[in-house]
Amino acid sequence: MSLTILFQSFGICFSDLSQMGELVEHAKFHSEEYGDDFFVFVSKHYGELKTDHEKQHQEEKEEHEKLPFQHISHLASSAVYILNSYATEFKSIDYSEFRTPNFFYQEPVSSLHAFGILQPPRIS
Repeated sequence: MSLTILFQSFGICFSDLSQMGELVEHAKFHSEEYGDDFFVFVSKHYGELKTDHEKQHQEEKEEHEKLPFQHISHLASSAVYILNSYATEFKSIDYSEFRTPNFFYQEPVSSLHAFGILQPPRIS
């Protein structure tokens, strides 16, 4: 479950993982055909050389569409703050009418103490 959340946070989905074979195959093609190492290959397909590579090699367009990580995702969030321009006045509650006590304590009364049944233990 945590790997799924990690992959989704990087924008990697299951279809990208299933297309990794095409990525390796196309990287080998670039290595054999153009002499590109892996970092140049990544730059040509995902980095700053991507637009130039797409313009120069239109015949590889179908193969480029099969590569992983080609989906475009856009995440936008916005925060809206609404400021009220009117002032509110809070009225304090007068508790003076509630100051009379409504409870009192009565000591427990038991008839068992009067008969001497419940007595503390004694040292004899």
